[in-house]
Amino acid sequence: MSDSDVLADLWAVICERADHPSTDSYVSSVLTHRKGIDKSLEKVGEEATEFILAVKNGVPERSIEEGADLLFHLMIALKAAGLTFDEVLAELAARRR
Repeated sequence: MSDSDVLADLWAVICERADHPSTDSYVSSVLTHRKGIDKSLEKVGEEATEFILAVKNGVPERSIEEGADLLFHLMIALKAAGLTFDEVLAELAARRR
């Protein structure tokens, strides 16, 4: 599976969980939390801090895990904000010019 397929599949799952919340779904629990968007933003901040510490401490395995967590929670926060992952990708593509 290509990198873009992994991200597209992950985005599809996040969107599905947003459209059809389930009590068994972590994504649904973040998106429907009583704190609203603040919950997903808190998770982005938490994961960013953990990523920074892992990199700073020179722990490659943890840096990879925390990088994945950060990207995952960023995608959830984008959905919570009513934005799409494609919009972010388009912005990145525009910056390559």
